Amino acid sequence: MRVSVATAGGTFSSLFTVVASGIQAGSGPSVVQTYQVAMSGLNNLYKRLSASGARIISVSPAGEESPAVPVAASSAPAPQAVTSSPAPKKKPHANVPVNTYKPKTPFLGTVTENYSLVEEGGIGRVQHITFDLSGGDPQLQYVEGQSIGIIPEGEDANGKPHKLRLYSIASTRHGDNYQDNTVSLCVRQLEYKNEAGEQIYGVCSTYLCDIEPGSKVKITGPVGKEMLLPNDEDANIIMLATGTGIAPMRTYIRRMFEPRERDANGWTFRGKAWLFMGAPKTGNLLYDADFLHYEKEFPDNFRYTKAISREQQNAKGGRMYIQDRVLEHADEIFAMIENPKTHVYMCGLRGMEPGIDEAMTAAAAAKGLDWSELRPQLKKADRWHVETY
Repeated sequence: MRVSVATAGGTFSSLFTVVASGIQAGSGPSVVQTYQVAMSGLNNLYKRLSASGARIISVSPAGEESPAVPVAASSAPAPQAVTSSPAPKKKPHANVPVNTYKPKTPFLGTVTENYSLVEEGGIGRVQHITFDLSGGDPQLQYVEGQSIGIIPEGEDANGKPHKLRLYSIASTRHGDNYQDNTVSLCVRQLEYKNEAGEQIYGVCSTYLCDIEPGSKVKITGPVGKEMLLPNDEDANIIMLATGTGIAPMRTYIRRMFEPRERDANGWTFRGKAWLFMGAPKTGNLLYDADFLHYEKEFPDNFRYTKAISREQQNAKGGRMYIQDRVLEHADEIFAMIENPKTHVYMCGLRGMEPGIDEAMTAAAAAKGLDWSELRPQLKKADRWHVETY
């Protein structure tokens, strides 16, 4: 919403009264508050209210009576709001690359490295795999929080080419080599037993985990805008990850705290970043040494909390899962969420969602809030980001 100077008939320093309802610290989501601001500050106020999930009820010249309740609920005639039709808004992240390469015309990337991420005592198989993107026309470019598709070699049981699988990108836009020509993935080999008790391995995950440097791989994408970081250098970022769901979180954290990344980005993160990482064993804490390093180097900006299910116990004596850590730190988490600059990112197995939802519901209720109402408001304000599989 914009206020036209010509329509208002005032100067740039004229005062206006803005009435809004929405999320307020320590209050219910429907609380109504009034703000008085100069015209020069209207735009910033609109952005702040919108980011918090609030709804603007009216805008009036200071001194004129404004309704203290939502206009639709008032029986008295509403004062004339001094507004003009909003200008068309540019879609968020409109310049982010999407589908540069499609399944029928994939890019052929070259594997440059493939190494294990699972440390001693860990279970399963997880690999960090990097592909050279040089020579593409156009170049395959991406940003933090996106995914790429991989088409494994060979054919399926029906003799048809395998369909692509999507994987969250684990490198920043500059690549692990900072030369803007590679992309990395964090891939866990899928394995399970079928109804007959036979051991089954995932087609694409096994293909990638076994692949040798120098091999050519069909790559599509990039895709996805759900998990992109805000541009605000003062934003606060809460990250909830399990397993290979750490991939996008690694990109955010490197972008925020890796010195060479900070130099290359021209983007200096000054907010608070808090990573909650869930794993079955210590050996399965992927990129753990890197995160411990960043926590040591940036103690005022980065916090790292682990939930190791088979080695730690929750308050009830059961296994420690990521939702238990969320409950432990509920007050701090919600204090951050009440700040309109805070964004929450969740990535991992779909099974983590109910536990996180239950923990957030309990934490919200302790503050007199209804999580079922608050979460959609955060989502609408582009502050609640989920990618599960």
